[in-house]
Amino acid sequence: MIVQNYWSEWASSELAPGGHPRAALEGDLDVDVCIVGGGLTGLWTAYYLATADPSLSIAVLEKETVGFGASGRNGGWCSALFPRSAASLEREYGFSQAVAMRRAMIDTVAEVGAVVAAEHISCDFAQGGTLVYAMNSVQVAAARADVAEARHFGVDQLEYRDYVAGPGASSADYAASSPAAAQRSARETVAGDVADAAPAAFASSGHPAGALGATFDPACARLHPAKLVHGLAAVVEALGVAIYEHTEVTSWRPREATVATPRTSDSHVAAPTTAPASALALALGRADSRTSRETPGTRTTVRAEHIVIATEAYGAQLPGVGRRIMPLYSLMIATEPLPDAFWQQAGLPHGTTFSDYRHLLIYGQRTADNRFAFGGRGARYHWGSSIHSSYDQVQRVFDHLRNTLVDLYPDAFDAEITHRWGGPLGVARDWHASASYNPRTGVAFAGGYVGDGLSTTNLAGRTLTALITGSDASLLPHSNDLTRLPWVNHLSPRWEPEPLRFIGANLGLVSADLADREEWMTGRPSRTAKLLGPLTGH
Repeated sequence: MIVQNYWSEWASSELAPGGHPRAALEGDLDVDVCIVGGGLTGLWTAYYLATADPSLSIAVLEKETVGFGASGRNGGWCSALFPRSAASLEREYGFSQAVAMRRAMIDTVAEVGAVVAAEHISCDFAQGGTLVYAMNSVQVAAARADVAEARHFGVDQLEYRDYVAGPGASSADYAASSPAAAQRSARETVAGDVADAAPAAFASSGHPAGALGATFDPACARLHPAKLVHGLAAVVEALGVAIYEHTEVTSWRPREATVATPRTSDSHVAAPTTAPASALALALGRADSRTSRETPGTRTTVRAEHIVIATEAYGAQLPGVGRRIMPLYSLMIATEPLPDAFWQQAGLPHGTTFSDYRHLLIYGQRTADNRFAFGGRGARYHWGSSIHSSYDQVQRVFDHLRNTLVDLYPDAFDAEITHRWGGPLGVARDWHASASYNPRTGVAFAGGYVGDGLSTTNLAGRTLTALITGSDASLLPHSNDLTRLPWVNHLSPRWEPEPLRFIGANLGLVSADLADREEWMTGRPSRTAKLLGPLTGH
């Protein structure tokens, strides 16, 4: 039997009783900070606010359940990746700002690990780095270009490894988790020698079939996202933060109250009316994820001095966000647990994540229970930025993911696919994540992670805390000069209206696939990919 979501299966079967499900908000509420969205952006913000100023009253409002969105469904990469490349940040903000952003992202991986350890959050966190494979000559050139860029900025410990078979070659030769020079194999080309690296030969074990080489970045950890988000929710509740589930925010206005029409306990809010007030407020409704019908119920209003919009892809359905964010679907599969002999041949140790240099993104990890959790793009964008549970299930994409996994690891051909799932991630028009706060209105926002949110949400939480409280950023762990990073108060342009958005988004997906095919056929960099680069943060 195929279960829809490996991560959520754990959440539904193993969460401790007593605290779940959480109650919906049933009456008016006055708090210091109201956070809209019960994912990692909202929870990390609540965590750092509560620890920075325990006197703050904080409420988190979630339409479904904690971790329902991308925070609980992602590929489990806690990486130093940022949607915009360092080179593109340098072009826009200068060298020092690009370096600062890279340092902040690398520090964030360590910060997540530190909090997980300090708060005893059991989420399978293991920092084994990430391998990005080069499967053809064009991808080898892309890998070497990445290493050259890393050397230019001097922050990332990125290295390139040539895969060359030799007598007695073993998986450990090709997948050492430490970047230390003393542990590097003679069969690997390190970053300092990458410019002079000779063409690599094919090795029979220790990496995917046919891989010519790979970059290795130690700044990445494998984890179980649902365990992280639910563990973090329990921590913030222990700090005094109130979390309300099944509570839909239908509208919000800075410095103006908004009330909903009456409702029953099983309702979807109808159009709100407004009345002036001196505090920021939100109109709320009890969400029913099974139906879109509208039924009336009681009025519910929240007033707060500060509001944090932390809805990522789902912000596309909120006034005030709308076309600032586009929901783009990413889908995943998981295999049955595989035996130790398979992993010894594959050369993928625990804690290591993997991808390759194709344009139509893929990503994978070896889970703590020895499965492949593997995902990628390819699901189309839906008209009007619509989001629906049926979009999580696209057989064509699931088949593509399985075939791609088997291409990389042929010995996985007979592995049963036990889980498949998907969901929307948030994409800004310029591929630029942002964290912002307007002290005049009291409204904060963070998002646009383009799938790199497992770590970036933590950086967002620390940044918004510094902005909202006005505290010295250095008082927060790993937070020096956070409020001066180039993503702070960045305003991305709006996405085009339909039908241009529909045409452009889906044309981009098709173009990425065609670019991969072109490069395999010609052995030359794709012209299509070159055109796509500036549109995707490169």
